[in-house]
Amino acid sequence: MATGRRRRTVYRKRRQNKLSMFLVTLVVIMILIVVAVKRTEIEAKMEVNQAKIEQLNGQIASEAARSEEIEQYEKYTQTKAYVEEIAHDKLGLVYEGEIIFRKEK
Repeated sequence: MATGRRRRTVYRKRRQNKLSMFLVTLVVIMILIVVAVKRTEIEAKMEVNQAKIEQLNGQIASEAARSEEIEQYEKYTQTKAYVEEIAHDKLGLVYEGEIIFRKEK
């Protein structure tokens, strides 16, 4: 009779062992699926963020060019040529001896 109990105990342990292995395998597969899904989500976010980075780099380049233009204009506004241009165009001032032709209406 002792051998019968031993066989049942061994059979029960094997059955529990197989069930445990199946459950562990199932959990590992589920974890792998979750990791794969999260990876695709992260890759999609990375693509969106990369597009934003490229857009912002373009804006930085255009703002740098604009900044350079403003610096050049600032330097130009401090020249005598700029003062003469404004005096001539906006204030209507002319050099002594300069002849102005105006169109009659």
